[in-house]
Amino acid sequence: MPNCSNMSQYCPIIQEMMNNTAGKSSEQALNTGVVVAHGLISSFGILENLLILWVIGFRVRRSVISIWILNLAASDLLATTSLPFFTYFLAQGFTWNLGTTFCKVHSSIFFLNMFLSGFLLAVISLDRCLVSLLPVWCQNHRDVGLATRVCWVVWGLALLNTVPYYLFRDTITRCDNRIMCYYNFRQLSPPEADYKALCRCRQDALAISKFLLSFLLPLLVIIGSYAAVSASIARRGHRRTFRFFRLVVAVIVTFVLCWAPYHTFSLLEAVGDYNPSLRPMVARALPASASLAFLNSVLNPLLYVFSCPDFLAKIRQSLGAVLENVLQEDLGELARRRSTAQSSVSASELLLKGPHSRPTPSTKTKDKEVEHPSVF
Repeated sequence: MPNCSNMSQYCPIIQEMMNNTAGKSSEQALNTGVVVAHGLISSFGILENLLILWVIGFRVRRSVISIWILNLAASDLLATTSLPFFTYFLAQGFTWNLGTTFCKVHSSIFFLNMFLSGFLLAVISLDRCLVSLLPVWCQNHRDVGLATRVCWVVWGLALLNTVPYYLFRDTITRCDNRIMCYYNFRQLSPPEADYKALCRCRQDALAISKFLLSFLLPLLVIIGSYAAVSASIARRGHRRTFRFFRLVVAVIVTFVLCWAPYHTFSLLEAVGDYNPSLRPMVARALPASASLAFLNSVLNPLLYVFSCPDFLAKIRQSLGAVLENVLQEDLGELARRRSTAQSSVSASELLLKGPHSRPTPSTKTKDKEVEHPSVF
């Protein structure tokens, strides 16, 4: 039974989304392939980001570069960990059945990763610029402690920018009883407010601020930094420097390709308040662009591996060391059990022969063999 009695308490764009059930059959037809793809991508993303965190956190010597990559991987792990719940939303027929609080938390993780990715890539680019242009200052002041403090500031700024998305996210029931996890801009509004103007203002503010702060400004910082440093790096020709430069360029290009469609359609969604003809296209494209943005967190670990041969070797060494330790523990336990069992048999034989019996030469040889069991 359609439930549209409470439409008046929402913004105009939400009212239209609540009443729009025309795409339900096409959404469900697309569901199986999308759900399977999301399930595979999310599982792979979680495993590879855990592997990156483990290798960088425990198997690589701590450095400024490893601090940057460690924080990027932590941000990506957060995003990929939330992806299975988005997959569940798709599997349920584009309806959110996990409650309002988790709707807020899940959406906040997406936006936290969005801000963290932009801020961290800008910081990495500035760091490369300082290393090239101010090498003496960097040698005296650039260390792991400073990088860690910078990362704390970046996480704090990203969390602060995520707060509005947590506050305005809500669960909204459509007329066909499916549940959206979306913005409710009429929350926290004074009773006498012009709701239509307030909804437009808040939606425009969020769309423009996230485009500027998490995408355009970091991109300008990145372009400016590498424009200043490219000539310096080319002159040095240091292999490790060039290798990390190649990694950063690959991560930045992937970031732009994955996030640009999302920000484009997010801005078009805000424009759709003034031009309703854009809304059907945005309604179809925005979920797909959000999935592409999630894909950025899955691709980054692959870039770390394939852009840095040393990193791939470190992963192999780490996995080999773990397997070797496990095998050594198992073989050691097997040898101890063998030794205990054979010693028990030897003691029983001596007791049966009595206290006055003397071992024959063959018995001595056998005892010596028991005392030194072979370990293979």
